[in-house]
Amino acid sequence: MRKNSPKNLRVNQEVQRELASIIRELKDPRVDMMTSVMEVNVATDLKTCKVFISVLGDEDRQKETMEGLRSAEGFIRRELAHRLNLRNTPELTFVLDRSIEHGIHISKLIDEVNHADNT
Repeated sequence: MRKNSPKNLRVNQEVQRELASIIRELKDPRVDMMTSVMEVNVATDLKTCKVFISVLGDEDRQKETMEGLRSAEGFIRRELAHRLNLRNTPELTFVLDRSIEHGIHISKLIDEVNHADNT
């Protein structure tokens, strides 16, 4: 299976949808309710999976959420195996995605420059 093949894209979408559902159902108080699965990259051999997570909140809240997700990794993987019919259930690696924060920061900088030009 190629990296960007239709089958790989379908697997990525399905894994992302199920992971988002599983994370919403977690009962760990460390995992913030405003946690989103931004992107999922499943390897072509279905052995590994990078999960890009976005957490709305301050840095402490983000760290707590990532710790909660890493401690629940086995449970999440087992739930994923029950919900999806894949040859292999990929080993999950959670990565904090800061692209939304970066976009907000850039937007604020642009607004400041525009405001300074208008005065």
